[in-house]
Amino acid sequence: MASQKLVLALIRAARPTFRNQNDKIAFAVHSSFLASGYVLTATGPQALSDDAFSDPSNDEVSVDHWNELNDEYAFVYANPEKGSEKVLVKCLVMNDKLLVHALTQGSSEPLSLEIDVGDYAEEDGGSNYSQQFKNLDKLVKRIDGDILSKLDGSAKASSSSRSSETSDRTRQEIPDPVAGFGEPADPPTQIIFPSVPIGSGSDLVPGPAAGVFPSRGGHGIGGSMLVGPNDPRCFGGIGGDPAFPGGLP
Repeated sequence: MASQKLVLALIRAARPTFRNQNDKIAFAVHSSFLASGYVLTATGPQALSDDAFSDPSNDEVSVDHWNELNDEYAFVYANPEKGSEKVLVKCLVMNDKLLVHALTQGSSEPLSLEIDVGDYAEEDGGSNYSQQFKNLDKLVKRIDGDILSKLDGSAKASSSSRSSETSDRTRQEIPDPVAGFGEPADPPTQIIFPSVPIGSGSDLVPGPAAGVFPSRGGHGIGGSMLVGPNDPRCFGGIGGDPAFPGGLP
């Protein structure tokens, strides 16, 4: 979090040359970003180039040429402690106000702050920087509350969102279990093979072949092809059939 003392110390260390009151407020905004841990990676016309956001370098640059533009100031920052996402800060002069817009890399909604220049900048002040500002503590708190703290919050939300997306992708990459996979297997279907007949049938109409279920009666014929002395077919025909008088030997 930026503080009045740290912001003023950074202004003194840089020893900028102010052309007017707008310069003073714009540089106070810049110093507040530095006091919050941001690194300046581009300023002035370079900060408005097409590759100001896409340049992967987070190397710190000097603040030279920061006020070369007319009625406009531009800065690009990176904060290695907050994901190294870059932030473009533009300050536009509008009558007696300075409109501050901060846009985070990858975002479409900038954060905005409207500053009444006369409330915070002295018309003169000489070479003593502390006398070139007034209500500097209030100005620093406004910059922190309306922009810096919100940038910090959006960076945390973005990090959480990326973590959630990574978790979602991980879950999506794990295939759903196949139906029945891991469940106890159903008992195998029981196959019953027909028994080999050892009876039923006769020489005239033999019983069913091996592997075929024997019929349950029928034809009025019983017994088997094995004929013994006690077999009824030896006497009075096969199964009592009158077509075979006397039976078979």
